[in-house]
Amino acid sequence: MTFKPLHDRVVVRRVENDEKTSGGLIIPDSAQEKPAEGEVVSVGDGARDESGKRISMDVKAGDRILFGKWSGTEVKINGEDMLIMKESDILGIMA
Repeated sequence: MTFKPLHDRVVVRRVENDEKTSGGLIIPDSAQEKPAEGEVVSVGDGARDESGKRISMDVKAGDRILFGKWSGTEVKINGEDMLIMKESDILGIMA
């Protein structure tokens, strides 16, 4: 099944952090913070302005992004945990 977000929404896959500290300690899942970094999987066509003209999206599939800690809605798509968020929740694209 494929999933295409509507309007100015994007589907994001979280990028997992290392489960060890630099000193070699293993961090349990319950103590780990969820990363605010991800990879864009799919993007909508963009929002529309007052005149009905489409506003193009600044991100595209494959971009690595940073987003706010509480951004997005967690969903399962094809058995994989993903986030759906508005483009405005994205803080920036990592180069």
